[in-house]
Amino acid sequence: MTAVDRQHERVLSTLNADGSRRWLRPKPSRGRFWRKRRAVAWLLIGLFTLLPYLKINGRPVILLDVARREFSLFGGLFYPTDTLLLALFVVGVFLTVFLLTALFGRVWCGWACPQTVYMEFVYRPIERLFGGEPGRTRKRGAWRTPARYAAYLLVSMFLAHTFLAYFVGVEELARWVRRSPAEHPASFLIMASVTALMMFDFCFFREQTCIVACPYGRFQSVLLDRRSLIVAYDPRRGEPRGRAKRAANNVPLPVVAENGTPRERTAGDCVDCFKCVATCPTGIDIRDGLQMECIHCTQCIDACDEVMERLGRPRGLIRYGSQAGVEGERVRRLRPRVVIYPVLLAAVITGIFVALSRIEAADVTVLRGPGLPFNVLPTGEVSNQAIVRVRNRTQAEVGYEVSVPGVEGARVVAVENPLRVAAGALRSEAVSIVMPVEAATQRRTEITVRVTGTDGFTAETPFRFFGTGRAEGGTP
Repeated sequence: MTAVDRQHERVLSTLNADGSRRWLRPKPSRGRFWRKRRAVAWLLIGLFTLLPYLKINGRPVILLDVARREFSLFGGLFYPTDTLLLALFVVGVFLTVFLLTALFGRVWCGWACPQTVYMEFVYRPIERLFGGEPGRTRKRGAWRTPARYAAYLLVSMFLAHTFLAYFVGVEELARWVRRSPAEHPASFLIMASVTALMMFDFCFFREQTCIVACPYGRFQSVLLDRRSLIVAYDPRRGEPRGRAKRAANNVPLPVVAENGTPRERTAGDCVDCFKCVATCPTGIDIRDGLQMECIHCTQCIDACDEVMERLGRPRGLIRYGSQAGVEGERVRRLRPRVVIYPVLLAAVITGIFVALSRIEAADVTVLRGPGLPFNVLPTGEVSNQAIVRVRNRTQAEVGYEVSVPGVEGARVVAVENPLRVAAGALRSEAVSIVMPVEAATQRRTEITVRVTGTDGFTAETPFRFFGTGRAEGGTP
């Protein structure tokens, strides 16, 4: 069976027809796009590593503290109660992905996804360092395999700690690292588990993460159209494949123009060297057209351009283009989806800024306390139990005084008033709202609870006060 037959017999590019794993060792094509991607990759690796350490307004740029239910993003502190803001943010992320895909195809997958960045520019170089370049005689030495996996382990530990820094913070992570595992078995188990997952992903699962696990490739059918930018093979120029020769009966193929210079050909420019397949990190043949497994890494472009240059032919047999473009259709960049997506994205961004403008220095909630609806005190006054919950969003401790304005003689009885709330903390305190009997003759009275902070913050919350339901000195 030929290599071509085996290629088309596979169920997936990493799975043979008999169900066995097809291990890929792509040969790197170090062309112009590869050099650009390498520069972007190292820039992103530095960015991914430094982001947890950078701070804006005294807060980490990105910290998703799930345990404390606090999310620090670009200097702002958000909580699960900010549901509208978080929902708008998620919708904005999806619309941005839709727009970028419609304009630039899978540029995220091939150029910026951490899976691609670390796989192609960290783990595969380590593999080639200890095992040699693909297609060449393998370096000898029994020490190379253990050394390779030791290097994988060190890198995986580094990536695991970088990943965890986004969720627990660098200060907490530093405490985890300095302490003995016996002192913090739970956090040590978390670090070990994440490291093991990194090892599994980059050492075993590898490109199957993009092909099998990631749903992005399967969304291509709805995210892309015929005018979206993709990595495409030009069959009009490349077919029929093979060495340049005259067709049957010595009849030349039609004259085509390349770079403005007509020439007569008896074979397409594709010489069927399979270098585009050998260099593909997901093991596909780009000449089969747009495929789910293609991550637009441009390795096939670099490989093909090198062959074309050696043959003295123009580059671009495989190039950035669109399905409509390679088929000779007129390409229109302006189309409905590239207009609708920006409009929707602008609306979402506007909504985010409006929601941000309404975030105040503190969140105040007043809830009814447990127990009887009301109590009549020995003084004749009527009291209701309430729970005042205050979240301080500022970076300094603030005292919050609870009062009931507009009702003469009304007062708030609490163990501590003002309530001292630390920076970024949430405090709940049980209080008693006490009103004179003449103000509590109705069964239900709508009152206002005011919370005033020492920093100038003021919030008023409605509260339903239950009274005796009878006139002073009368019967109910």
